[in-house]
Amino acid sequence: MEYVTRERVPLLTGVLSIVSLALVFGAAGGAIPQNAVPIAPEWVLEAIPHLNAIISLTAIATISVGWRAIRRGDVRRHQLAMIASVVLFASFLVLYLYRLVAMGGAGSFPGPATIERFVYFPILAVHMILAIVCIPLLYYVLLLALSHSVADLRRTRHAFVGRIAASLWLISFAFGVVVYLLLHQLY
Repeated sequence: MEYVTRERVPLLTGVLSIVSLALVFGAAGGAIPQNAVPIAPEWVLEAIPHLNAIISLTAIATISVGWRAIRRGDVRRHQLAMIASVVLFASFLVLYLYRLVAMGGAGSFPGPATIERFVYFPILAVHMILAIVCIPLLYYVLLLALSHSVADLRRTRHAFVGRIAASLWLISFAFGVVVYLLLHQLY
């Protein structure tokens, strides 16, 4: 990708992160009007959280496979697993944002107030903070990978930032599954 040059990685990381986070906060806050997306049947909106839980669990697996592969020196398997992880994350995000916009923002917790306050909100907060932190880290390592050869990539911060990004990404996805369980299975 010619527009992803080594010098532009930090700038592109910043721009993509700001746009992505603006979309997420806009959708979650109800700032994007419902008529901005096509109307879906209720069963589609109800299926999205379940599908996203499956996507999250699959992403946990692909991130883990990618991490193990690179530790073993299997660069090609690492690349494939991480590409799959990014595709899964993008799919999750598109479905999540679509549902948020179609429903006019985030819903409320259906369980008891005590569980909401002492379990749901802390888990949701950690999940959200990690997801927000992961966005620029993921863009950064992805753009580095797109703009460098494998040999050149070893001389960048790709591995260092990638370890941090993968760790936080795994925890965020895991907490997201717990949020799903609390919202759609337990209550």
